[in-house]
Amino acid sequence: MRESGIACCGATTDFIYSAPMNQPYFDIIRLVERLHRHFLDVLRTELRRLGVEDINAVQALLLYNIGANDVVIRDLKDRGYYQGSNVSYNIKGLTETGYLMQERSPHDRRSVRLKLTDKGFQLCESVRKLQDDLASTLGESPEIVQGLETTVGTMQKLERTWTDFIHYGRLRPLT
Repeated sequence: MRESGIACCGATTDFIYSAPMNQPYFDIIRLVERLHRHFLDVLRTELRRLGVEDINAVQALLLYNIGANDVVIRDLKDRGYYQGSNVSYNIKGLTETGYLMQERSPHDRRSVRLKLTDKGFQLCESVRKLQDDLASTLGESPEIVQGLETTVGTMQKLERTWTDFIHYGRLRPLT
């Protein structure tokens, strides 16, 4: 199977897929990256609409992922949401702008718990409302719900495949 595309050095080339599964696999990888960038653009647009100028889209997403939970910084890194230096930089900025509170654990002074402030909760609620509105535009037919559930299952299999490769350096078929 052939598809025209861009090689790693920027030159146009024809990709020859060795198996029928390869094209959809590479399409998903490109789509995931593009969707993430678009989602950050959606958040940027919503922040502008709300008049929020003291944080960026990545920081708004971080607040949304923390939500109503008390979270340890390490948990955010371990869950794979963020990388070390990025999460530390963003947490510092969110604390300085009044969206987050940091509390040291009384049992382990190295451990810092994060909680949203009222300002952080308000923004998190705005992002949740936006998510609800965007989801409702897709419709609620059984076919749409089934398609989304199938997509989630496929994405979870892809995540497990990549996680296994990272942790164990091996490939194994998922069933």
